[in-house]
Amino acid sequence: MELATRRLLLPFAFCSLIFAFMLLPVFVKARDTAIDAAAFDFKLPLGITRDLWSYFVPKDNPMTAEKVALGRELFFDKRLSADASISCAGCHAPERAFTDGKRIAEGIGGRTGTRNSPTLLNAMFNTGQFWDGRAESLEAQARLPLVNPDEMGNQTYEQIVMRLRGVPDYAKKFERVFGGTITMDAVAKAIAAYERTLVAGNSPFDRYQSGDMNALSSTARSGMILFRGKARCNVCHTINQGFGAYPFLSDGNYRNTGVAANVTGFAAVSRRAMQVASDFKPALLAELSKQSDSPLLGRFIVTGNTLDIGAFRTPSLRNVELTAPYFHDGSAATLADVVKFYVKGGNENAFRDWQLEPVDLSDDEQHDLIEFLKALTSDEARRLTEAGSK
Repeated sequence: MELATRRLLLPFAFCSLIFAFMLLPVFVKARDTAIDAAAFDFKLPLGITRDLWSYFVPKDNPMTAEKVALGRELFFDKRLSADASISCAGCHAPERAFTDGKRIAEGIGGRTGTRNSPTLLNAMFNTGQFWDGRAESLEAQARLPLVNPDEMGNQTYEQIVMRLRGVPDYAKKFERVFGGTITMDAVAKAIAAYERTLVAGNSPFDRYQSGDMNALSSTARSGMILFRGKARCNVCHTINQGFGAYPFLSDGNYRNTGVAANVTGFAAVSRRAMQVASDFKPALLAELSKQSDSPLLGRFIVTGNTLDIGAFRTPSLRNVELTAPYFHDGSAATLADVVKFYVKGGNENAFRDWQLEPVDLSDDEQHDLIEFLKALTSDEARRLTEAGSK
C-alpha cells in the first residue's frame, strides 16, 4: 500500500481505537476478569473506575495482597541486577513519580541507554509498554530490563532465578503465592501485580470533572479550553468523558512528532528503513534493529510499517508536572519547552504525523496551558514526591 494511501486511513484507525476504549465497560461485564474485590481490597482514586482497572488485569495473573507484597519486594531488590547495584526502582523511583529524573536512563555500571525512563504511574493502562510498545503487557515489560546489558546486566534469566532460589525467604514466599518453585514467569507476574497498584488519579482535574467547579483555577480552566480547542492538544491527548471514558489523556497511538529528527542521522536511517519495508523480511528488520542508530526509528522496529518510522507512544499526561525531562529522548527539560515544541508544529520530517501543525499561542496562553497540565497531578503522587525530597 502506498504511503499516501495509508495516511488517508489513519483517521479511521484512530476512531476505531477510541471506539474500542468506549466499549471497555461493556466487555468487562461479559469478560472473565481476574478480580475478586473481596480477595483484593484496593481503593482506586477519583477519576479511575473499578471496571476500567479490572479490565486491564489479565485473568492469568489475578491480584492478591500477598502477590503484590512479593512484587513490591522484588521491585526494590537490587539482587535482581547482575552485580546487586540497581533495582527496578533505580529507574522508577517513587519519589520521582516512578521515573529517574534523568534525560536518558542509566543502568548497571553507569551505562546509559537510548531512551528516557517513562513513569510507571498508570502504566498498566498503556496500549503497549516502552516508548515503542515492544512489550504488550507489564509481565513482558518486567522481564526485558533484567537481561539488557545496559540496564540490569544479567546474561540469562536462569541466572536471576538461581540467585533468587538461594534466598530462603523468597523460596517460601513464591511457594505460598504461586504454589511452586521460583520461575521467571512468576517473578514477572509478581512485579506486574505490584505495578498494577501504581494508579494515580484524584487530581484537581478529576475533582472538576466530578462537579467541583472550584477545583481548577481560572488560568487552568482557560488552559483546558485551549487544550481542547485552539492548541489542538486534544487531537493526540484525548480527554474522554462519560460512558466508556479512558481518562488518561492519550489516544494510545504511536506518532512521529519530529523529536527523533533532532538527531542528524535520522534522515539516513529512515531511508534504510524504507528500503527494508519495500522488500520486507523479518531478518532484514532484525538486522536493522541491531544498528546503533536504530532507536531513532521508534515503533518501526516493532512493526516494520513505514507509518511508524520515528513514531513513539503518545504518553498519558497525568502527573506530567512531576516527570521531567520530557519526550522519549528527554530532550525537553520543562513543560514550557514541550509547549514551545508543539507551538511550532514539532520538527519537520518526511514522516511527521499528518495531524501535527503549528499553532499560534501567545505567551499568556502558553502559561495557561501549562497551568492546566499541572492540574492533572494526583494529590497522592505530589505528596509522594514532596516527601522524597525532604
